[in-house]
Amino acid sequence: MKHWEKFLAPYNQAVEELKVKLKGMRRQFEMKSSHSPIEFVTGRVKPIASILDKANQKSIPLDKLETEMQDIAGLRMMCQFVDDIKRVVELLRLRNDFEIVEERDYISHKKASGYRSYHVVVRYPVQTIQGEKKILVEIQIRTLAMNFWATIEHSLNYKYRGQFPEDIRVRLQRAAEAAFRLDEEMSLIRGEIQDAQAFFSRKKELHQEGNN
Repeated sequence: MKHWEKFLAPYNQAVEELKVKLKGMRRQFEMKSSHSPIEFVTGRVKPIASILDKANQKSIPLDKLETEMQDIAGLRMMCQFVDDIKRVVELLRLRNDFEIVEERDYISHKKASGYRSYHVVVRYPVQTIQGEKKILVEIQIRTLAMNFWATIEHSLNYKYRGQFPEDIRVRLQRAAEAAFRLDEEMSLIRGEIQDAQAFFSRKKELHQEGNN
């Protein structure tokens, strides 16, 4: 266990540091009183059992985990609209505190299951007492609807070990398309939604000022 604690320590550090930095991007938009393409940010380090399971499935030797498993450290950036995802990716490309090593567009090219998301794999430098260590981190950028579907699919995948009954597989694909249609409809009324949210925020601020 001590071996795993030592191995995963820089991954935990990378996730915590990147969460602070990426949440900071959202706060900068808020300070400008402009629409933030980032709804919220979460992060995690893959549990040891999941690392071992994936290493076994992908035939990755344990001494090659650092270079061959890209999602031991993972972050998710949630967006309200599909167009926001493109904006977030552009913002990540402009950063100089990590290097982008791969991008995978599962929105334009969805997976067979119906899964949609945009993945950016970065090499992030963590400062340790032994010196700098570069960690691979996978950042998934998706809408709230895409995330809802992916969370359900992940749970079902765990239950059925990837061997979905045919009716469940078909229903999941239909649900993925329904989620994407929801995103498309929301994009069409984006202006109305943002105006309503701005109005609500102003009303809330005035209410708080009135109570002070």
